[in-house]
Amino acid sequence: MPEQPKFTVTYLEPTEVDAEPLPEDFSGRGMRRSLAIIVAIAAIGVLLVLLLPGLSSLRESFDGAEPAWIAFAIVLELLSCASYVLVFRAVFCNRMSWRTSTEIGLSETAANSLLSVGGAGGLALGAWILRRGGLTREQIARQTVTFFLLTSLANVGFLALGGIALACGLLNGPSDPLLGVIPAVVGLGAIALALTARRVARALRERSERPKIQAGLAAVANGVDEAVGLLRSPAVAIGSAGYMLFDIAVLGVCFPAFGNPVPPLDVLLLAYIIGQLGGLVPLPGGIGGLDLGLIGALVLYGVGATPAAVAVIAYRGVLLAVPALVGLPALASLQRRLRREDHDIDACAPGQAVEVLGRGLVRSPVRRAPC
Repeated sequence: MPEQPKFTVTYLEPTEVDAEPLPEDFSGRGMRRSLAIIVAIAAIGVLLVLLLPGLSSLRESFDGAEPAWIAFAIVLELLSCASYVLVFRAVFCNRMSWRTSTEIGLSETAANSLLSVGGAGGLALGAWILRRGGLTREQIARQTVTFFLLTSLANVGFLALGGIALACGLLNGPSDPLLGVIPAVVGLGAIALALTARRVARALRERSERPKIQAGLAAVANGVDEAVGLLRSPAVAIGSAGYMLFDIAVLGVCFPAFGNPVPPLDVLLLAYIIGQLGGLVPLPGGIGGLDLGLIGALVLYGVGATPAAVAVIAYRGVLLAVPALVGLPALASLQRRLRREDHDIDACAPGQAVEVLGRGLVRSPVRRAPC
């Protein structure tokens, strides 16, 4: 058997490079500020529910909550977070240890929970962590596109399936066929758009003369290719579907937790995906936008306003608390390890000469990460 080549870390150009600081939004102070804003908004909402006349039915609905159902919702949200970690590791680098993958993935879920903006907060934090760990900008950009497409595919795929099932009468729900046809068309159109994006990106890249635009278009084209290739991966399929389905299950469980019947599966699925558009409003934790979006979508599909509001408020409490409680400690641990260079992120760039922030230009070794 031929001897395997050995790689060692080689400082090609020793230089002092200050470690890039954690972006303000993701610093301890930034996270605490976002958390304080969320708590303040939630407190105002609670006061309004308690004091405003005409909301007595909503107040009464919160009486007699079943702790067992709430505990079950928390478990389901933890499974959603675990699914996020699974697809993150499969997309970005399965040579990373499970500890590093878990800490990055949970940190991203905390950022998504506290910063929202359609999940962009978590992706931005993950990009900083990976860059700080030694990965190249090109690799991060390509895999971020891949990750976004794969996690979004579950949403648009189930949107299309749920719409088709509702329009064809295969599942119970509103009688208006447009409430099924429109989501089905939107879901199928989004999938078609994603698949054609690589061809369009490559065509535009050839016409552009600006390096940054060329790099961005290359990341899109290569990211789509990589996403299509990873669709065969069981970890990607389970992770991307589980991340969404467990979260939907949390919303569904919050109905019986307060004595209300669970809506039909297709209604819950479509209302959840459509209501998530409210999370695009740039507010900490999506407070207000996501809540109103979910309640409005549930009411549109025939769920009573009071049961919908109660379930969404409980769901949002779980969605904000659980990722933050597991993600913020993970981020703190990861920051300490990054400062000590006690991580294996650069195992994802074997043999490449990369600029590691805080260390200078180094050649990463080929090594096997511990599980």
